[in-house]
Amino acid sequence: MGQKVNPTGFRVGVMEDWRSRWYATKQEFKDLLGEDFKIRKFIKQYYGNIHHREKFRGNKEDAPVNAGIPKVEIERTRDAVKVIVFTARPGIIIGRKGTEVERLQERLQALTGRRIEIKIEEVARPEVNAQLISEDIAEQLQKRGSFRRTMKRAIENTMGNGAKGIKVLLAGRLGGAEMSRSEQASQGSIPLSTLRARIDYGFAEAKTAQGHIGIKVWVNTGDYLEKDDSYANDAKAGQVPKNPKRPNKR
Repeated sequence: MGQKVNPTGFRVGVMEDWRSRWYATKQEFKDLLGEDFKIRKFIKQYYGNIHHREKFRGNKEDAPVNAGIPKVEIERTRDAVKVIVFTARPGIIIGRKGTEVERLQERLQALTGRRIEIKIEEVARPEVNAQLISEDIAEQLQKRGSFRRTMKRAIENTMGNGAKGIKVLLAGRLGGAEMSRSEQASQGSIPLSTLRARIDYGFAEAKTAQGHIGIKVWVNTGDYLEKDDSYANDAKAGQVPKNPKRPNKR
């Protein structure tokens, strides 16, 4: 069997930065790691997809809207915990005059018992963000949309917004079938083993009446390093030599 690896974890420390940045002793590490998990889980539930929002539907005041949050980064100092929320819709989290941010800050402080500082970062291109694409597919499947049509629409939308390649993998009781199976669709280039390739990875679950459907999405958004291709640059200027020089063989 092929050995799979998470593309983000594969590049951490090489091309990607850690999503939790703090230092702790062996005695404190377990508690702080669990605290990070609670913070991320609460934010994803509060501003997550349809299934996650069901927890907060009891009170109209607490019924949130999907803010499109692909990731949450956490930095710790001696005095406070800095939570950096990346979102495609910052206005939803900030709220009118910052009321929503203050409410979220109070909830997180009550959850952790620490002073919380929240920073909002806008996702520049949500159309090519793998996590947001997977969550959008999950939301469509939960609305009983056709999985093949949903996959095709997601691929066309992503490639139309400048991605170099995309691969989507669905696994579960697709279309309400009795036996679970997996379906895959891809377009463009997805070099998973190339460290310099900027491969974004996202995973989500669609909780349908027939069972859970897992959605994995890989998106190639380009290269971390700048390419130095003289022929490509000359091509743009219309100056490509007809007979490029080749090194003499000896």
